[in-house]
Formats: sequence, C-alpha cells, structure tokens
Amino acid sequence: MKATQRFLILLATAALATAQGAKTAPGVVDGIRYTAPAKWSLQPDRPMRVATYTVPQAAGDPEAGECGVFFFGPGQGGSVQANLDRWTGQFQTPGGQKIGDPKTSKETVAGINVTMVDISGTYMQSSGPMMAAKQAKPNYRMIAAVVEGKQGPLFIKLTGPKKTVAAAEADFAAMIKSIKPE
Repeated sequence: MKATQRFLILLATAALATAQGAKTAPGVVDGIRYTAPAKWSLQPDRPMRVATYTVPQAAGDPEAGECGVFFFGPGQGGSVQANLDRWTGQFQTPGGQKIGDPKTSKETVAGINVTMVDISGTYMQSSGPMMAAKQAKPNYRMIAAVVEGKQGPLFIKLTGPKKTVAAAEADFAAMIKSIKPE
C-alpha cells in the first residue's frame, strides 16, 4: 500500500471518529505523550486544538493565562522557523514596533527535537478567525514549543500576562520535559 493510500485511510478514519464524537485524550497526541500540570484546568474543546488549559492567574494580573496544544497532522502546521516568526509577529513593543529576535533554545527530550521561544511585549490577540481584528494586550508573554514528532509537529503555547506566565514557567518546563514517545 502506498504512503498516499495509507494517509487517505488515516484521514478517513480520523474524520469518522470525529463525526462519531471521538476525541483524543488530553495528554496523548499522535504518538507523543505529555503530562499537563495538575493545577491547570482543561477547557472545553475548541477548534484547531488538541487541548486548551487555563493557567492560574498571578496576583495583580488582569486575567489567567492559557496554554494551547495544537496538532494539524503529518506535514501540516508549517516549519519550526515559520511558527517562531508567526508567534513573534503577534507581539509588539509598547511603542507599536516589531519585536526583535526573541529568545530561542533547542533541546532533545526523550529523543524528540524541541524548539522553544520566549517573547514579551504587547500581545496582539486575535479576537476570531485568522483575519479578525486584534486586541492589544500590553505586558504579555508567550513561551512556546515546537515538538517535532514523527507524525508531525506538536505546538504548545503558553500565553498570558507576564507575572502569570512567569509563575507558570516551571510548570510549562516540566510539561515539556514530560514529553515522550507513546
């Protein structure tokens, strides 16, 4: 059986499972297992996401943070660099300028390549579909990871007010360190 045929069968199986209401259990995504922090609460299903977690709000911050886990399938979701560039483009300086080069790092976790990015500034949060208006959220931070799984990249993004993200940074790091092949 050719790779294209296998992919079409996999796609049809996934579509059938979705139509029947099946959902991938949070913490397992197409051959990659991770452990989300116990103090983060799982939100209801959202489009284009495997899971979304509410991250507890730090004292003095205007709202809680959010950690989204995304998986689009084999060959989907763009390259590591394209995602780093897109995420950086979602932030501006307080004066409305582009953010310079963000802090990035690479590591290997359980034999899986992981690229991390850390960005701070005014977050231009989308209020809807891709072309929707943006809401400026000053003093925000994003720490995110591109996990290069065998079936395609897994994207994990923690975004929120700076103090909230700082308070959750160790939990996020532990979540990334928990990654392993299933």
